[in-house]
Amino acid sequence: MAKPATALKKRTIDLLNERGVELTDIAQLVLFLQKDYIKDLTTETALHSVTTVLSKREVQNAIITGIQLDIAAEHHDLLEPLQTIVERDEGLYGVDETMALSIVDIYGSIGFTNYGYIDRTKPGILAKLNAHEPGIIHTFLDDLVGAIAAAAAARLAHDDVNEEDTPFQ
Repeated sequence: MAKPATALKKRTIDLLNERGVELTDIAQLVLFLQKDYIKDLTTETALHSVTTVLSKREVQNAIITGIQLDIAAEHHDLLEPLQTIVERDEGLYGVDETMALSIVDIYGSIGFTNYGYIDRTKPGILAKLNAHEPGIIHTFLDDLVGAIAAAAAARLAHDDVNEEDTPFQ
């Protein structure tokens, strides 16, 4: 039998896949965020960072919760006015971003700046998730995927061997 943490991580990844997000999609976002800062960054390294972020229980919990809320909204199972707010992905709602920030916070302030940038530009899979196609709701998922990428990019920045501390005089 798989350990509970391993089973939860697998379920999290399965849910992402079921909603149209592959881990390589998130790795591409990491490359987008770090290409100018970490020379020779590979998809393999970015993917490893993504899977490391996804190993954290609080990340898994946020993703599962957000996906469940998106699915409930697709089935019109939320109470009003929440149903309409989530369906419309209203700009002033903010709970979706708050959940995302709980993921970003794991790797410090660089994660916040990464997330803000990627949330505004919506590259790659984020453009698809934010397309607002009829009957498909990704109010939470687009922010959570952006947060995973931002955290994975921040993780890499913290571990970059080419980034040296400034010597004190």
